[in-house]
Amino acid sequence: MNPARSFVALTMSSLLLFPLGAATAAPALAAPHEGVVSEQPVQWTPHVLDGKVKDILRIGDTVVVAGQFERVSDADGGRTYNRRNLFAFRHGTGELLPAFAPRVDGTVNSVTEGPGGSLVIGGQFQSVNGSASRGIARVDATTGRNVSGFRASLDDGSVYRLAGDGRDLYVGGNFTGVSGEKRTGLARLDAATGEVDADFTPTISEQRRGVLRVQELALSPDGRRLAVNGTFTKVDGLDRYQIAMIDTATGSPTTWSTSEYEAECDYEGLHTYMRQMDFAPDGSYFAVVTGGGPEVKPGLCKTVARFENTDTAGSEATWSNMTGGDTLYSVEVTSSAVYVGGHQRWMDNEKGAQNPGPGSVAREGIAAVSPTTGRALSWNPGRSRGYGVEALHATSDGLYVGSDTDRLADEYHARLGMFPTV
Repeated sequence: MNPARSFVALTMSSLLLFPLGAATAAPALAAPHEGVVSEQPVQWTPHVLDGKVKDILRIGDTVVVAGQFERVSDADGGRTYNRRNLFAFRHGTGELLPAFAPRVDGTVNSVTEGPGGSLVIGGQFQSVNGSASRGIARVDATTGRNVSGFRASLDDGSVYRLAGDGRDLYVGGNFTGVSGEKRTGLARLDAATGEVDADFTPTISEQRRGVLRVQELALSPDGRRLAVNGTFTKVDGLDRYQIAMIDTATGSPTTWSTSEYEAECDYEGLHTYMRQMDFAPDGSYFAVVTGGGPEVKPGLCKTVARFENTDTAGSEATWSNMTGGDTLYSVEVTSSAVYVGGHQRWMDNEKGAQNPGPGSVAREGIAAVSPTTGRALSWNPGRSRGYGVEALHATSDGLYVGSDTDRLADEYHARLGMFPTV
C-alpha cells in the first residue's frame, strides 16, 4: 500500500482521530492482509452524490476523501451535506465530521498526512478557505483551517500526486516552479513550512508529447526511493522513458531503468498513458498501471505490471496482466494481493482486442491479481465501470474504493465504498 497514506498495523488501534506529535522520519509500513478482502462492502460508508473521488486517506479513526464533488450524504441517505472537493468521516460508522469543512475552489487530486495533526492537499485549485494557495495547501486535520507558516504555492500548473513521510513532502505535477523556485514537475518541500528543498533537484526533460510533467509518484516504505512517471523521456540527461527511480538521499536517478514503456500507446490529447504506482509492503517490488489510446497496441498499454526494486538497468517486468483494451487508473499493493481499478471489462486478456480473448476472465472495473504470478485472483465484486476507479486505499482492516459511479458489488454505494478484511 502507498506508504505515504498508511499506518503501521500495530499502532493503528491506538491512534486517536488526528494525533499530534513529532513528524516521522520515514513512511509507516503498510498493514498486512492475510488473503483478499471480502467481496461484500460495509454498509456504513457515506455517499458522494456527484463528481468523482480522486484520493482517500485514513488516519486513525478518521477517513479523508478528496476529489471533485459538491454534495455528500449519510449512509442511509437521510441527510445531505455541502462538501466541496474534500470531506472527512469516522471509520466504522460513516458519521461525517461537521467541524472539517474546508472550502477548496477546485479539484483535490491527492492528500497525504502532514506533521502535527495536519493534512497536505494537492490539486487544481487556486485558494483554500479564501486564502490564495495555488495547487497545494496544508490544513488542520480537525478543523480544516489553513495551517499558519506553510507558505508553498505553485507558480503555475497543478499537482497530480503527493507523497511524504511527515517531514519531507514530494510533489509531482505539471508546474514549472514552486514559491518562485524553478522546479519542473517535481519538487521536495519541508512538510511543515513548505520551503523548497534546495538539495533535491532532479530534472525531467524531453516529453513524448504535450506538457512536461510528473503524472504519478510513489515513495518506498523505507523512504529511500521515489518512483516517478510522466511525460518525460530523460531525467538528469539519462534515458528514462516515462518512468524513473530517484535516490532520495542524493536527488539523482538510480541505475534502475526500463524500456518497457517506450512503445507508443498514446493518442492526441493524452499526454502519457502512465498511471498510478505502489510499492509492496516490504519494498521489494512495485506495481504500475497504465491506460492508453483507443486501439490495442503492443507493449504494456492498459496493464498492471510488477517490477523489482533493484539497481538493474534495462529492467523487464516480472509479470504483466493485460485488460485487452481498457484503462487501469489505480493500484494498491498488500501482502496478499495487487488490487487494480479502472474501467476494465477483463483481466488475463493478453489475446483480447476490445473483446474477451482466450483465457480471459470478466472483471468489471475492479480486480485483484496475485503478487507472485500476476494472474487474476477469484475476487470479483464488480462495479459500474463509468470513467473508473481512481482511488484505492488499503488499511489494516480493509480496502477503500473511490470512483465516479454508484454501483459496487450490486449495491448502491455512491462513489465510495469499503471492503473489509475477511
